[in-house]
Amino acid sequence: MDSDAPEISKTPPANAAAYFDGTSSRRRAVTLHFSDRLEIVEGEQTLAVWDYADIRRADSPSGMLRLGCLTAPALARLEVRDNAVATELVSRCANLDENTPGRRGVAVIVGWSIAAAVSIVAVVLFGLPLIADRLAPLVPEAFERRLGDVADSQIKTMFDAKVCDNAAGQKAFVKLVTSIRESAGMDTSVQSGVLSSSLPNAFALPGGRVYLFNGLLAKAENADEIAGVLAHELGHLKHRDSMRGLIRDGSTSFLIGLLFGDITGSSALIFGSRTLVTSSHSREAETNADGFAIDVMHRLGRPAKPTGELLLRVTGKESKGLSIISTHPLSEDRLTRMSREDRSASGPPLLTSEEWRALKSICDGKPDSAKKPDSAKKPDPAKI
Repeated sequence: MDSDAPEISKTPPANAAAYFDGTSSRRRAVTLHFSDRLEIVEGEQTLAVWDYADIRRADSPSGMLRLGCLTAPALARLEVRDNAVATELVSRCANLDENTPGRRGVAVIVGWSIAAAVSIVAVVLFGLPLIADRLAPLVPEAFERRLGDVADSQIKTMFDAKVCDNAAGQKAFVKLVTSIRESAGMDTSVQSGVLSSSLPNAFALPGGRVYLFNGLLAKAENADEIAGVLAHELGHLKHRDSMRGLIRDGSTSFLIGLLFGDITGSSALIFGSRTLVTSSHSREAETNADGFAIDVMHRLGRPAKPTGELLLRVTGKESKGLSIISTHPLSEDRLTRMSREDRSASGPPLLTSEEWRALKSICDGKPDSAKKPDSAKKPDPAKI
């Protein structure tokens, strides 16, 4: 026999392989002929001829060798279950595992995935706060007011709260807010009110809105305590912290959503809406708002320490272990700071005794959720 003749091995048993041509889902029982190239034969018809150098391993279950070919249709597959045939094929295909995710490929994929996750965490921790600081001042006030309108309706619905408008109490509240607002150097666009809820809380919304819950008034012992809380919330408005938080938290949720496959960004919208409703701010923002409140109380000639005493009265003593994960400084630490920076009263009282009693009763005579058991809504003073 001529030594230059192409090598031909014995034909494997019939039905030794299954072939999918990549253009239909039809499964073809084929035999394989090994020569200078792999011939895929069905009966008397040669369906395909693959160069050994172009054959690549594809994902397959245990006990099967599944192959594709670079020059064949992308979905074309050859499935071999006969061990002898599979061994013969593997010995002839020098590039079988080239550019396929084997052990090294999986390691590379895992490595890149970890790198992507670390990058997202780094952006969330360091990049987004910086971006939020830069973008928040650029957001048009008209847009921020519309966000405040949305959050306002959500708040009143969520807590089933109405604005308290007892005439004498409202007059005292306006007097108190006006004094604080003017001392803070803020204009008359600031809107404020007392809501009929038993939660001991206060919060600021985008667009210049400040609300005080009647539950906080119930725990307060004097006007200075409430004045400091209101000044703290005006500090959030002055610094546009709600807008910063919305940009930061919404972007964070969007990035995490991308990491876990939420390409629509729906979780970002939900998380952003939640930020508006809960008025949650970063620890730095809370610390700055406390500093703003202390300065306002100094300009009014009133002590800042009573505000810290009110916060501690509302929250009680908190675990030091929570200080790492809490967005707010601990109430004990806030009281310590306000005590350290406190000054003796040098200005007139912000409200007379009669006005203070009227403010405490501002929700009297109206349907007041503060008078109802509220077991489903536990106090969340951490937002103050």
